[in-house]
Amino acid sequence: MTRTSNTLLLLLAVLIVAAPMLLKLPGEYGGADGAAKDAIAETGYEPWFEPLWEPPSGEIESLFFALQAALGAGVLGFVLGYRRGQRHK
Repeated sequence: MTRTSNTLLLLLAVLIVAAPMLLKLPGEYGGADGAAKDAIAETGYEPWFEPLWEPPSGEIESLFFALQAALGAGVLGFVLGYRRGQRHK
C-alpha cells in the first residue's frame, strides 16, 4: 500500500471510532451492568452475604480497577517478552 492509502485508511478508522461519540443519540444509555442489576432484582434474588469492605467512593473503586488492569498488563507484557527473548537465544 502507498502512504496515501495508509493515511486514508487511518482517517477512515478514526472517523468510524469517533462517529458514535460525536453523534447525539436519543435516549439514555445505562450500560450492561445496570441492566443486569435490574434483571436480577426482578427475580427476587437475595444475596447470600455482604461484601467485607466497600470502597469509600467511586474514585477509589476506579483506582483499584485501574491498578488491577495495569498489573495484569505488566504481567502479560513481561511473560510475552520473556518468552520472545527465550525464543531468540
